[in-house]
Amino acid sequence: MPRRTLLAAATGAALLAGAPAAHARSRRVLHVRPGDSVQAAVDAVDGPGWTIVVHPGTYREVVVVPADTAELTLRGASRDPRAAVVVYDNAGGTARPDGSGTYGTAGSATFTSAAPGLTVRDLTLANDWLRADHPEITGTQAVAAYVTGDRTHFENVRLLAHQDTLFADTTALDAFDRQYFHGCHIEGDVDFVFGRARAVFDGCRFHTLRRDVAFTPKGMVFAPATARADPYGFLALRSRITSEAEDGAYKIARPWVPSYETTAWPSLVVRDTWIGPGIDAVTPYVDMREAYPWQTMRFREYANCGPGAAAPVPENRPQLTAAEAALHTPRTYLGDWRPHGRR
Repeated sequence: MPRRTLLAAATGAALLAGAPAAHARSRRVLHVRPGDSVQAAVDAVDGPGWTIVVHPGTYREVVVVPADTAELTLRGASRDPRAAVVVYDNAGGTARPDGSGTYGTAGSATFTSAAPGLTVRDLTLANDWLRADHPEITGTQAVAAYVTGDRTHFENVRLLAHQDTLFADTTALDAFDRQYFHGCHIEGDVDFVFGRARAVFDGCRFHTLRRDVAFTPKGMVFAPATARADPYGFLALRSRITSEAEDGAYKIARPWVPSYETTAWPSLVVRDTWIGPGIDAVTPYVDMREAYPWQTMRFREYANCGPGAAAPVPENRPQLTAAEAALHTPRTYLGDWRPHGRR
């Protein structure tokens, strides 16, 4: 389904909110209704521990949560994350209005946060920029959410874009910022979950999109860029990898070693996860650059199932032992921070 059609389905929900379009301040809670601005609510926060409630509707704007807005909760008024949609359409190659150049990958994000202790729940964050609409732009990265900051928790959030949907990163090259995504739907095509964060994806769905291109692979789900000093990178568990593309069109991952951090040692563990036929079971990993072959990276699997988890060429699917798998859990990745409760 085209992105704009998908988002339009949520627009009608805005008509359900009959209350005045104004912020209501009560017990450190701000309400955002159709006609309001989510960014204006963020700007109104004057200390830690605030909650912003976004009522059903589509909010076409860029939202930036600054680093000093600690312990903020941003949530939809409905438990249905499709009801409240924050969306914009910048790409990395989009020119800035002030003529200072293009936005770049991080700057293209619809939602950006560097705040510690951020919780986002029951929302859709989307970037609906489409390559087909802008053939003149070669910087096709279009981020839905660029997230840094320790103790970031996304619960029941839909993250929608094409290339580089979720940039899960850290506040500094030497920071091991922790992020936890539970029950989220993340979709895209090229490297659509990428970055340097220590991030746990628990019970999430990773959905690969159909692409009208002649080449394969059509894209990759993950592109971690873990710092060498960090023992843990991305962990996906109890999740699903689904696809609307043809069988075998996608790879699980490729390692990202950024030019600004050539010592990176990407780490990814996918365990206890159903992997659908959209993933190439024979060669599920691929290099991003020849100088950094995926075989030298920390890519491992454990106890996965589904047609995309088959191992016809075992050396192409490095596996954890049971003893090693015991170290790759939310508890070990997140330490003394327990957003996952008993999960």
